[in-house]
Amino acid sequence: MKAAAGMPERDDAKRSVLDVRNIEVVFNHTVQVLRGLSLAVEEGSITALLGSNGAGKTTTLKAVSGLLDLENGAVTGGDILFDGAATRGFKPHELVRNGLFHVMEGRHVFEDLTVEENLVAATFSRAGASARDFDLVYSYFPRLHERRKALAGYLSGGEQQMLAIGRALVAQPRIILLDEPSLGLSPLLTEEIFTIIARINAEQGTSMLLVEQNAAMAFAVSSYAYIMETGRIVIDGPTDRLANDPDVREFYLGVGDEGASRNYRDVKHYKRRKRWLS
Repeated sequence: MKAAAGMPERDDAKRSVLDVRNIEVVFNHTVQVLRGLSLAVEEGSITALLGSNGAGKTTTLKAVSGLLDLENGAVTGGDILFDGAATRGFKPHELVRNGLFHVMEGRHVFEDLTVEENLVAATFSRAGASARDFDLVYSYFPRLHERRKALAGYLSGGEQQMLAIGRALVAQPRIILLDEPSLGLSPLLTEEIFTIIARINAEQGTSMLLVEQNAAMAFAVSSYAYIMETGRIVIDGPTDRLANDPDVREFYLGVGDEGASRNYRDVKHYKRRKRWLS
């Protein structure tokens, strides 16, 4: 049986580090993008947020990290709780200092600074940062150690993604919001990045909310997933259960009931056939 939207099937014994409760988001005072969206991220878990382009995934992350004001957007209803406290009224840098780090889509490193200088810049979020914090980053991303004196703008896309995640690690976050970490990367490099993401979660206990177009890769590293359509959650549940759901397999994993690969363009009446929307 599918979970009702906004009613996650979670383990009540586990504590949520992030709770998004029935939020509404509006841009330019007129355009509503999120409509009563609710989700939760359990402490120490990787939770995936999936959906088609324009569903509202990036907007959800920006609502959580406090970046909507920069785009004339606002949370007009509902609540966002980080570590049990409401985030309303906190600035983005204050959320970072409290342990919530957003790795944005497109990497957004300081291209005119070296790799090492980018990591130094990330230390603003906490007192007492030391060389050991950089050593931790380099232990996960040895390539960054090799390129530590190189300008970030000359790194490959994969190296820049490593640097973006490394900057988050320096901040020692409670939760990392990851927006499309595989964007523009080769399949081999995507697999490497996701392997490291899973290691960081397992070894550091860092919670993660992962937005990703590569549903198969997201399912491989996450324990729970939400699927969005047009600004709301339409289905959620443990990833092992969703991976066996026929609709999820067909429309998000590209696999039909008999295991045959499907092309989305060949599926007629795509939205009408999604049983969770009917």
